[in-house]
Parts: sequence; C-alpha cells; structure tokens
Amino acid sequence: MTSGTPSGNLPSNLSGNLSSNLSTDPTGTSARRLARGLVLASHAAPAAVVTGLAAALAGALGSGWLVVTLVTVAVGTGQLSVGWSNDWIDARRDTAVGRTDKPVVAGLVTARTLRGAAFAALAVCVVASLALGVVPGVAHLVAVGGAWAYNARLKATVWSWLPYALSFGLLAVFVVLAAPGPRVPAGWAVAAAALLGTGAHVANTLPDLEDDAATGVRGLPHRLGRRASEVLAPCLLVAAVAVVVTGPAGAPGPAAWVGGAVAVGLALAAGVMALARPRSRAPFGLSMCVAVVCVVLLALAASEAAVLP
Repeated sequence: MTSGTPSGNLPSNLSGNLSSNLSTDPTGTSARRLARGLVLASHAAPAAVVTGLAAALAGALGSGWLVVTLVTVAVGTGQLSVGWSNDWIDARRDTAVGRTDKPVVAGLVTARTLRGAAFAALAVCVVASLALGVVPGVAHLVAVGGAWAYNARLKATVWSWLPYALSFGLLAVFVVLAAPGPRVPAGWAVAAAALLGTGAHVANTLPDLEDDAATGVRGLPHRLGRRASEVLAPCLLVAAVAVVVTGPAGAPGPAAWVGGAVAVGLALAAGVMALARPRSRAPFGLSMCVAVVCVVLLALAASEAAVLP
C-alpha cells in the first residue's frame, strides 16, 4: 500500500460526476464499473478474512446469533471503511507512481466516491460496535481509528507498525468483551493478535517498498530495508504462533502442535516467497493463512483465551 494525505481538491482525472456517465449508459456498464471499483478498493480478501475470523471467534466464545451478527457487521463495515479510506487517501500517490492496479487510477471509481463510501461504512460501524456495549464498542472503534490513522499519516513514519499491533490486539479484546459473561481476554491472546498484525504489516509493505519510497513513504519496513523486513515478517508470525501454542495453561495438545506446525510452515513459506519474488503479494496472503490457523487454535482454547477478571 502506498500513502497519501486527505484532500478535497483532487485532480480532475480523479474526480467527476458519475451520475452523468450513468445517464448516458443505459446498459449499466458504468454501474458495474463502479461496483467493481468499490470491491477492489475495499481490499476485499483481507477484509473478508478479518471479518470471518472475528465472527468465528465470537461463535467459539459462546456468543448468540445476535452478538455474532453485530460483531460481523461491526468488523465488516470497519474493514470496508479502512479499505476505502486507504484508496481515497492514497489516490494522488497511486497516480504519481502509475499504480494502474488501483481502481481510482484505473478509472473505475473516483476518490470522492470512496471518501463518501468510507464515511458511510464508518457510520454503520459506530452504530453496530456500540450496540454491543460501550466498553467493547469503544475498543473496536479505537482499533478502526488506529487503522485510519495508519492510512492518513502513520504509514509514513517509524511508527507504521503500531496501528497494526494496536488494532489487531484490540480486535481480540472487542470480540471477547462482546461475548456473554464477565470475561476478559487473556494477555497471551492479545499479544498473539498484536504479533500477527505487525507481521502482516511488514509482509504487506514488501511489494510496494520502491513505489512507497518514490512518494516519500518511509515506514518501519522501509527504514529497516528490504532484506531485514523479509526476515522480520516471518519471525513475527512464528512468534505469534509460538504464543498461541504455548499460551494456554498446561502442555499443548496434539491439535495445538499440528496447527502450530502448519502455521510455522506457512510463515516460513511467506519468508521464502518474499526473498524469491520481492514484488509478490503471496507473503501477505500467507500471513493471512497463518492468522486463520492461529484463530482456529484460539477457538479450540476459547476457555483459556477468555478468562474471568
């Protein structure tokens, strides 16, 4: 991902009135292009993974259908707002480096449309989050706010990792606090989520290091350099797996060992892929797979991940 700063004065090729295109296109081509642009700008795959994992964890913690539904809506709309705000804020920078894989640069959707969609999704996220209670709601909104802060500014600083660590950690806090009973998340579960988030951040930046540098973005991975970041990403993911496997009380069972081995293999594969194909997005995809395995292990240890205060 590249970075940018919010602006209401976009270049003419990034703004425009979509309604005029729709009125002269009775076949609905413009509407389909707009829908495709919104899907692409939402970063649909990781958004769906994060939302699904939150819903699955909520169910594993014994939440009823209403709570699981609200968690899904809150996390899903929060993820949409983050994805859309990212491509809106990054529009100028993406255009400057010719990122034609981005829907705004490709002309599928305007930055102005993404800005409106991001705030609309954020409004729904606020309502759904607070419907689960003030404390869990605020925890989730702080997590979403951290992601917006990353998009707006922090991605270009040495603190680029912090929103990922904070937001992933708070996502675990949100799901546990929204579940029935006076339970709180175990410290090891929050630490594992934060490590997963930080590892995903480093893996996600690897393909765009040069494009980011060309537009003045210098987050932590950029400052460390490609080689160090290619090593750091799998190390963080392996550390998260180790915490998930060893965090619960008692000796890990067979499922924990098998799941841990699979997750470590995926993390190492992400590191090898990053070294072999620097521009590939496979390492980020593999880091999401590591997160899936870790959440499965958390679900299996739900009684240990959510404890009485």
